[in-house]
Amino acid sequence: MKVFDPTELKKLYKPLLKSSGEDNGQVTIIGGSKLFHGAPLLSLKVASRLTDMVFFTSPEKSLNSVVSRLKASLSSFIWVPWEEVDAYIEKSDAVLIGPGFMRFGSEKTSEEQRGQENHVEGKVTREITKVLLEKFPNKRWVIDAGSLQVMDAEWIPEGAVLTPNRKEFELLFGKELEIRDQSSDLQRLTSKYKCTIILKGPETIVCSPDECILVIGGNPGMTKGGTGDVLAGLTAALLAKNDPFLAACAASYIEKYAADELFKKVGTNYNADDLADKIPEVLNQLTNNSKV
Repeated sequence: MKVFDPTELKKLYKPLLKSSGEDNGQVTIIGGSKLFHGAPLLSLKVASRLTDMVFFTSPEKSLNSVVSRLKASLSSFIWVPWEEVDAYIEKSDAVLIGPGFMRFGSEKTSEEQRGQENHVEGKVTREITKVLLEKFPNKRWVIDAGSLQVMDAEWIPEGAVLTPNRKEFELLFGKELEIRDQSSDLQRLTSKYKCTIILKGPETIVCSPDECILVIGGNPGMTKGGTGDVLAGLTAALLAKNDPFLAACAASYIEKYAADELFKKVGTNYNADDLADKIPEVLNQLTNNSKV
């Protein structure tokens, strides 16, 4: 399997000097719950640095007060009433769903078991995910976290980017990857569902229906909660103006590179907020450095 070549980052979309509002991407982020209210905010934090506008919405009413407090320090997004979500999905270039959504109370892999689960919040996540993915099949979707854990693979829209860790992968596809055959297994699934999969791990594998790439780098500091939400937000931001496979590979590489830059200064003593703050600097460095 080929290792990602950082010179590919030169292909990423760059805003034109004479850009006007909305030329450089709009993203809608859908997620959050009473338990995981910080997750979509991490996605939002990084996406707002890369795109012209980020819209954030959640079915969780308690997030209204959280967002109000957040606005005092991070104002670069628009809080969208849940009943208006369809209109903002329509106008966005990419949509992220799942960060911070509630899962089922127990992790069961078969469709029958998930369908019988009586965990109310998990059922709500499942229904919202199904309705929106099926209602907007032509949108550029990034599917993450809670949505991955409760949905059926048959709902995956063509061209979507999925960001599972190994557990989420097994819950979605109902099987484990063979250690010696990960790339061919992923290739089969991406071809079947016409999607791109970022299988997160110490060595991340990104597969599209056409190819698989190994993304190396990173360190144990990335095991902290929230780093997956940062990756999801970065992927959605890049997907707004780039090919899905390039966006997926680039996001995976940039996050690992940012984590390694932090590691040089503080070891593993950084968190997801630090990572989100580091990414814009690293992205600029990697896309403008002639040596890359």
